Amino acid sequence: QVQLVESGGGLVQPGGSLRLSCVASGDLFSIYTMAWYRQAPGKQREFVSVITTGDTTSYADSVKGRFTVSRDNAKNTVYLQMNSLKPEDTAVYYCSANRFTLNYWGQGTQVTVSS
Repeated sequence: QVQLVESGGGLVQPGGSLRLSCVASGDLFSIYTMAWYRQAPGKQREFVSVITTGDTTSYADSVKGRFTVSRDNAKNTVYLQMNSLKPEDTAVYYCSANRFTLNYWGQGTQVTVSS
């Protein structure tokens, strides 16, 4: 069992930056592929970014070049650095831990991009 707690969300103006954190507990963090998803009001949850156990990363086209995912296995934490934020980035952001058939989710953190 893995528990995930996201933090770092908030209100930011267009063009601003935020860094989200997701701290994991309950199992060996380094063996999990970690991902970020988001869900905007009235929309389905969508993939944002993923980082594997070997630090391979991938991004949704909508955030490529603006967002950067990273992990610190010593701190059991995955990060999402979000730059050049746009109003369409407004959503609840969730982190997910994945290993074979195991899949865990955090409770989410709200990101609002507005002037």
